[in-house]
Amino acid sequence: MNQFFEGMSPLLQGFWWIAIIASAIFIVQTVMTFMGADSGADGINADFDGNLDDVDAPFQMFTFRNLVNFLLGFGWTGVTFYDSISSGLGLVLLATGVGVVFVALFFLLIKQILKLAEDNTFNINSLIGHNGDVYLTVPGQLSGKGTVQISSKGSVHELPAMTRGEAIPTGSVVKVESIKEKILIVNKIS
Repeated sequence: MNQFFEGMSPLLQGFWWIAIIASAIFIVQTVMTFMGADSGADGINADFDGNLDDVDAPFQMFTFRNLVNFLLGFGWTGVTFYDSISSGLGLVLLATGVGVVFVALFFLLIKQILKLAEDNTFNINSLIGHNGDVYLTVPGQLSGKGTVQISSKGSVHELPAMTRGEAIPTGSVVKVESIKEKILIVNKIS
């Protein structure tokens, strides 16, 4: 190893050490992620006791993973462009810029992955205030059940419905006023 670094400038040695160490840590993090041993890629886990359930943050800027991503881009850019850029300051600025781009790319990747984790399960209580179409006549005065077709999160549901008013014929448009024991309580829209 000493022969490899022999004759290198301190700046190039620094870039190499940063690149090697950051790459090793990145590989370990990647293997842990694919094995399921990673605690989360979003960076909102902490090493202390506290309630982070209410944190509305898809991405934390200052995490160990982001530091590794930054150093990965920084180190390898410095190694790659050392012979092409004669100015040490210019090389450090370029390497810093690429490190920031690595963190930004990771942010965009995590943002896209978190979109896959959206909860799109059907919740009947979310239908209050929504409009639907009567599929089977809804009897009046809460005397029986009809059926209403209603759209929620891109899918159509046929649900039992009742009304406090007069009977509502098939094809009428109704608004969900409340929900009682998984039955929609609806009113006809004039």
